[in-house]
Amino acid sequence: MRWQVTRSRGTLVALGAVVAVLLAATGVWVSRDGPTTPSVKVEEGFVEVAGGVSLETSLFLPERTPAPAVLLAHGFGGDKHSVDTDARELAEAGFIVQTYSARGFGRSTGRIGLNDPGAEVADARYLVDRLAARPDVVLDGPGDPRIAVSGASYGGSLSLLLAGTDRRIDALVPVITYNDLVQGLLPNAASERPSGGTTPASGAFAANGVFKSSWAGFLYSMGVDSVVPSEGTTEPASLQVGADLAAVCGRFTEAVCRAWTELATTGAMGEDTLRLLRTLSPASVTSSITAPTLLVQGEQDTLFGLDQADANARQITAAGGDVQVVWFAGGHDGAYPDEKLRARIVDWLEFRLMGTGANPFGAFEYDVQGGITPEGAPSTRTVRADSYPGLRGGATERRRLELAGGEQVVITPPGGLPAAISGMPALNGRLAQSPLASLFGMDLPGQQATFTSAPLDGQLLAAGSASIRLRVSAVGPPGEGVLFVKVFDRDPNGTRALPGNAVAPVRLPPLPADGSPVEVTVSLAGIVRPFDSGHELQVSVATTDQTYRTPTVPASYRVSLAGSVEVPVVAAVPIESSAPVAQLLGIAGVLGAALLLALVVGFRRRRVQDFDPALAGTPLVISDLSKSYTSGFKAVDGLSFRVERGQVLGLLGPNGAGKTTTLRMLMGLITPTGGTIRVFGRLVTPGAPVLARIGSFVESAGFLPHLSGLENLRAHWAATGRPAEQAHLEEALEIAGLGDAVHRPARTYSQGMRQRLAIAQAMLGLPDLLVLDEPANGLDPPQIHAMREVLRRYAATGRTVLVSSHLLAEVEQTASHVVVVHHGRVIASGAVDEIAAAGGAASFAVDRPEVAALALGAIPGVSDVVVDGDEVHANLNGVPCGDAVAALVGAGVSVGRAGPRRRLEDAFLQLVGEGS
Repeated sequence: MRWQVTRSRGTLVALGAVVAVLLAATGVWVSRDGPTTPSVKVEEGFVEVAGGVSLETSLFLPERTPAPAVLLAHGFGGDKHSVDTDARELAEAGFIVQTYSARGFGRSTGRIGLNDPGAEVADARYLVDRLAARPDVVLDGPGDPRIAVSGASYGGSLSLLLAGTDRRIDALVPVITYNDLVQGLLPNAASERPSGGTTPASGAFAANGVFKSSWAGFLYSMGVDSVVPSEGTTEPASLQVGADLAAVCGRFTEAVCRAWTELATTGAMGEDTLRLLRTLSPASVTSSITAPTLLVQGEQDTLFGLDQADANARQITAAGGDVQVVWFAGGHDGAYPDEKLRARIVDWLEFRLMGTGANPFGAFEYDVQGGITPEGAPSTRTVRADSYPGLRGGATERRRLELAGGEQVVITPPGGLPAAISGMPALNGRLAQSPLASLFGMDLPGQQATFTSAPLDGQLLAAGSASIRLRVSAVGPPGEGVLFVKVFDRDPNGTRALPGNAVAPVRLPPLPADGSPVEVTVSLAGIVRPFDSGHELQVSVATTDQTYRTPTVPASYRVSLAGSVEVPVVAAVPIESSAPVAQLLGIAGVLGAALLLALVVGFRRRRVQDFDPALAGTPLVISDLSKSYTSGFKAVDGLSFRVERGQVLGLLGPNGAGKTTTLRMLMGLITPTGGTIRVFGRLVTPGAPVLARIGSFVESAGFLPHLSGLENLRAHWAATGRPAEQAHLEEALEIAGLGDAVHRPARTYSQGMRQRLAIAQAMLGLPDLLVLDEPANGLDPPQIHAMREVLRRYAATGRTVLVSSHLLAEVEQTASHVVVVHHGRVIASGAVDEIAAAGGAASFAVDRPEVAALALGAIPGVSDVVVDGDEVHANLNGVPCGDAVAALVGAGVSVGRAGPRRRLEDAFLQLVGEGS
């Protein structure tokens, strides 16, 4: 069902906060990078659940059954198709995977209740019932399937709520999700306790918090296309909303709509809203979760921070659950788990549900981001601790640092403007390495008090939520009593960086009118940050922040310190430790050093050989490329081909052939198991500089719907950090042919226009090699024709295009050359005409088509005889064309023309063994 907007943005802003609690992206945790495989079967359908609601579902079946099951929930704004790739990869690993579109999403009916226990959670329980009734699902007892549940953000909340209400869940993997919606939306970092908690990232979770208005508005704009139902849409009477809210509620339930209207318009919540959000929060059921739990949380996440996972870990452990915690260098503001982490999550599910292998995770792991590599990517190492401190006794080690800075006066300006900027929701991680980063981090004079440590005499690795005790008094009327506290990393040059763009909002207790101070402990937002030797920690206490609902009543405060800052430190060692080398040096001394030197020299020689001058003019050479997965599946097996300048090369193959995996390796998104990829002679590795010469559209393109097409392209290019004059924006737009539509908001675009905008985005900088994966998906014939012209115009500029597609007729009309891949290997390559002529089909222009068809069908070996007007087509299967003509003449048929039927489809089907 398509949703459209029929009211102005101003009248719809009431639902902004709804989306603020949810994952706007539609992905989920485990996008293992293998392709689909023919061994995985899919059953599509609809399931009727309580209240007359119909859920669209997909069931992914592995090659061998019976097997354990995984219930896979999608993110907010997505549907069951959002997790297709994830489900197929789990099925390839041997699981039966149930996906579905939750109420109000995709083609499912019903209204969105934000994982209401009586609706969405009950729906999930019913799907578990259905799995238990299947003979191909492994059972632990009557009606009790062996099953895990997982999802990210909205889906992660569902996994926790289901595990807390259904004892049949055997394992769960909630990713970047929340514990308490109240604190997720209105956090308050103020606490009466004298210092931080016992666990590394325990938050204050105090009442009467500060509203995350920027997240609400940002994510609302991303979900605006799903707000108001199209005309003619009907719902059961029990789901209809009152007339006063019907215009803005879209598919949300009345209870949710009223709650979020209150939040978005007042910035506060009444008792009814408070009760509702607590009912919808996993915190309401975590005391009942005892199944093994892998909590995966992002370190770059200003929506649901590390404190949310910390609370889940504490509560599930207290209930008797076996909890493992992973913090990774991503989140709502950054990236999803990388290939290595995703593969380990699948291994964890195999360990828990199948009893195979060893547990791939320790009790606690976290990522540490260091400097920037020569290729411009942040270097990251994963470290493992013996335990998650504070879960089962003991407490987190905290290092105390004294800060300098006496009492300071700060003001809240009238109207709360201008406001400090601490980042941009959902883009913080991407902007961190961009020249634009400085534009999204700014405190304002007169609005901040700063307290600074002495330069560190060694590196300090902060892992969790630091705490600091402040003394605050009002100067005149106390205003709303809101402050924003953050800790900066200040280098010797005075440049500040805000780790994770993390801010701790504080709602102060009532301040005495006589100016007497109150003391409050602030639990700063959780971070992982190596503060290097010579750097300083600087704590900023500000009166405004653009990310939150900033007070508008003018006020003035005196702020001073009532204690030192306490920084959590969790001792850990790298998972891939260099200890064996160190031991070798200790034992063998000079011999070990010589070995290390040889390794370094060998590495440098390999680096020199990363460039092959003989291929400097060749856009792409793939040699003996392979990719295997832990399940044993080999997605790519010795693939070799090359693409020359000026070619439009079509990469063809059935599902599971290895096309998308090959393209992802080409883009440096995943690492090959073997073989090489060279672009203009340079070896491709993740983050390799030569990737700047490639423009790609491999994943689904995402655009900010409230920005115009032109503004989206400019923002994308700015995030690359390259000079604006190198974008060649006008040339890319001219080739894409969007016309005046580039000035319209992206949310108004048709699917075809969005695809063309995505191609224009890939063309920015006029890359020498343009790589496109299924660019015509979802387009109608006129749009496909336009897309074909776009690619032809681009190739006409003297550059090279590589297109992966299943639309054979379009490839035949667009590409000059093709490579046909099957089971991860090249089975044919060459010019389109050459490949098409090898299809074995022939066409005959005749005067009596029906008689001719009978005559051809009587020839031994001839098949697929088709009458097409005055022509008859047939697959000769090796029968000489002259013999066929003789048979036709002998049957009294006049033959006007005879020759090969040059159709790429015929050749393709014959090559992959799927023709009749």
